[in-house]
Amino acid sequence: MNANGTPQKTLALFDSTLRDGAQAEGISFSVPDKLKIVEALDGLGVRYIEAGNPGSNPKDLDFFQQVAHIQLKHAKLTGFGSTRRRDINVEDDKNVASLLQANTPAVAIFGKSWDFHVTEILRTTLDENLAMIRDTLAFFKTKGKEVIFDAEHYFDGYKNNPEYALQTLEAAVEGGDTVLCLCDTNGGAFPDEIAAATKLVVETIAKKHGVEVGIHCHNDGGMAVANTIVAVEAGAVHVQGTLNGLGERCGNANLCTIIPNLQAKRGYQCILPEKMADLAPTAAYAAEIANIKLNDRDPYVGKSAFAHKGGMHIDGVNKASSSFEHVDPALVGNERRFLMSEVSGRATILSKIQRVMPSVTKDSPETESIIGRLKELEHMGYQFEGAESSFKLLVHKHLGKYKPFFELIHFKIIGEQPRKNGTSSTAMIKLAVDGKEEITAADGDGPVHALDRALRKALEVFYPELKQVHLTDYKVRVLETRSATASKVRVLIESTDGEEAWTTVGVSNDIIEASWIALVDSMEHKLLKELEKKMRVFM
Repeated sequence: MNANGTPQKTLALFDSTLRDGAQAEGISFSVPDKLKIVEALDGLGVRYIEAGNPGSNPKDLDFFQQVAHIQLKHAKLTGFGSTRRRDINVEDDKNVASLLQANTPAVAIFGKSWDFHVTEILRTTLDENLAMIRDTLAFFKTKGKEVIFDAEHYFDGYKNNPEYALQTLEAAVEGGDTVLCLCDTNGGAFPDEIAAATKLVVETIAKKHGVEVGIHCHNDGGMAVANTIVAVEAGAVHVQGTLNGLGERCGNANLCTIIPNLQAKRGYQCILPEKMADLAPTAAYAAEIANIKLNDRDPYVGKSAFAHKGGMHIDGVNKASSSFEHVDPALVGNERRFLMSEVSGRATILSKIQRVMPSVTKDSPETESIIGRLKELEHMGYQFEGAESSFKLLVHKHLGKYKPFFELIHFKIIGEQPRKNGTSSTAMIKLAVDGKEEITAADGDGPVHALDRALRKALEVFYPELKQVHLTDYKVRVLETRSATASKVRVLIESTDGEEAWTTVGVSNDIIEASWIALVDSMEHKLLKELEKKMRVFM
């Protein structure tokens, strides 16, 4: 129910971050990346997760095999593919077979709704295209799949030949389709065009056949979010988009903007109500996984979305937040920032400090010290949204609850080209634990790999539990480009011990040093976790 007691309207949210979003320039999700995003989306309560095109590459097929072991609580995993090719039986189409092999409960099938694309791009007849749509959807329906038809280029097709565009939707319904998703594939439609065309489909085909209408917008005209919202108000109940608006060219409709607009302001339920406060952290998490910087000025979830610098604005917000904020930032898990006074996020930081030491208060000197250090590190380029383990270690250090697990005496890295035996670098390291020294060396596929192996090899002599740990992901982001090869970089390293995965961060003008900082934090996180386990046993 809404606040006024009226029933809340529910929308089926369909996330395409891992398919359409992965087609964005500069984006390349690994299989582990995709699995993490699936779990994050399922946690929000998204209805459908379009996870890739199994017929396009082996990596997507590998992903579908691995994701089958994840028990999703809310989302339906959805495979994506095209209608059968022209002039062949659907059973003989290799892409159709690959999509079936992905074994997802739902499939999204795209087909042409613009006659120009049918005759000039597919080079087939208008009737054959209708048969391709009808045959393919009917095939998957007989296989027990929930079928969503993505009417590609629908709005351009409707403008040029409305009769044929509507015929493609009728063919989809005849094939057994349950959702007709209207796609602004070129991203150039205006809101009035979207609203009128969507309303027509809702009031004619959808009501006649008892099917649902969806909307899929691209942002080439900068109106993807607006076009999505007017489509919903025209009767669409299935909404497609991506986290942070990732997608080809100018991107897709940004779900991180659509969700709060529709859920907080229009009374629709898009995700679980109790998960709205996870939206901004999820946006930041997805950006880190994609190895991109979240746009500071993104509505709702961006760092600057609730940042105030002007003196009059700060004074107004302090007196009444609604004077310069359209919603409470806490609604989406963001926070208010006063740039001029440099007061930001105290409550959020305090809650994390209290996880280590519950007795600390907002007025404790430790709180001021940690906030001050955080500001220094952020100025240097650190970012802790995706590196909670490094932040936890920072808190331990400032609260006097940290003792180094080892002392580095020195390390040396040697690079060699051409490669020999598949390796290109050797790392030699000397360290000490409780006064006992250990020196060792290891080869690696690059300097960081060699350093990681040498560090682990040396520490395992003293801490056998580190044998369980291995590095699963490594990302580097250049924070400034003006210094060319001397630019400052941020390194994110993800590690796992088979039970838990954690991420640590390092920043430096030297990529090896930044990597070393993150590697050390990773080892110390594991050792600290094991120490805390032992302490709980004896308490």
